[in-house]
Amino acid sequence: MTAQRTDGATQGARASRITSVDALRGFSLLGILLVNIAFLASGFRMAGMAEPAFQSTLDWGVRWSVTLLLENKFYLLFSFLFGYSFTLQLDSAVRRRMPFTPMFLRRVAGLFLIGIAHAVLLFPGDILTTYAGVGLALLLLRKLSPKNAIMLAVVLTSLLALGFVFLAGLAALGLDTAGTVSHGVAEAIKSDRSLAGSAGQIVSEHLRKLSLIVLLRLLFQGPAVLAAALIGLAVGKLGLLRDPSAHTKALRRLQWVGFTVGLGGAAVYTMSAWTGTVHKFLGEALDLVTAPLLAAAYAATFLRLLPHMPRLAGLLAAPGRMALSNYLGQSLICGLIFTGYGMALVDRVSPPSEVLIALGIFTAQVTYSRLWLRGHRYGPVEWVLRYLTYWNRPGRTLEAAPAPQAAQP
Repeated sequence: MTAQRTDGATQGARASRITSVDALRGFSLLGILLVNIAFLASGFRMAGMAEPAFQSTLDWGVRWSVTLLLENKFYLLFSFLFGYSFTLQLDSAVRRRMPFTPMFLRRVAGLFLIGIAHAVLLFPGDILTTYAGVGLALLLLRKLSPKNAIMLAVVLTSLLALGFVFLAGLAALGLDTAGTVSHGVAEAIKSDRSLAGSAGQIVSEHLRKLSLIVLLRLLFQGPAVLAAALIGLAVGKLGLLRDPSAHTKALRRLQWVGFTVGLGGAAVYTMSAWTGTVHKFLGEALDLVTAPLLAAAYAATFLRLLPHMPRLAGLLAAPGRMALSNYLGQSLICGLIFTGYGMALVDRVSPPSEVLIALGIFTAQVTYSRLWLRGHRYGPVEWVLRYLTYWNRPGRTLEAAPAPQAAQP
């Protein structure tokens, strides 16, 4: 994304704003990895079940903690930033006097193709294709006022929650509403065997899972991502992230409401996922309403703390500037660890070890990103996407680049 227009007197605030947004994006990447690694490491988790080989108190403590605190929160935060970045791209096109629509259509087409390759080769849980679709929706809705964008987000979220309540009602009537990825232990074992096999077997298994979850993505994840992106669109139009310190009162209110209501909803969702004391669809319905509040509380807390932790801001901003490259890199590294592409450790690593591996991967990405950005303006995949967007070859190095710009989403 490109930086918004500022005058000389506000260059310090501009730099701070860009760093804070990039750092927030890096923080989101860490949360996404801590959630995704369990699904990348296990056919059982992809099927919505706990790995039978790991049943210790510590294993269950990690599962509960990740579900309670992270699951369904950080992809919403990342989706919010996607919508926010969209407003910066609009602003950039106006300043450059460039036609925005064809440029953005090339961008979402590139994002879709990258997402398809990612889903087929590495992770059927890919979200880039969803972002491509949401990008088209944002293009159509770009003239919405901030108020109307927020109202539409609320309506979408409410309808999704009602959809899950409806599914819970069907289940109560005895109708089959089984999961869409697999149907029990036998299928999870079959998935594990395929993931530990040859490249052809891995791709075939990914295609099988994609055929099962595509409808779920269209009906549920897509609207949820769009709702979060619409909030980002509203925030971008209002310029609320230009100087977070000017909105301390609002951020504090988000923390109180978000942590109180959000953690309550997350607790019910976690029980629905792991104990069955609450129907899973009712848990999903409540989580759809409360997870955005908890994600907002995380963002508010992060933005309030960041000015007091400049070193952390610098560390997280680097992977945030290369978010697309790092997101794909996480799947690649996990593929080499857990599937037949490499060590084939699928369902052989405990949940606590998965968390340690995730932290190790992210630490390596922080280091790599900082080194890469010393001599390059864009991450490797960001460079490709920018080429597709502007249909010309961007400068690879800092020396070849024009005036500084903020990172792409």
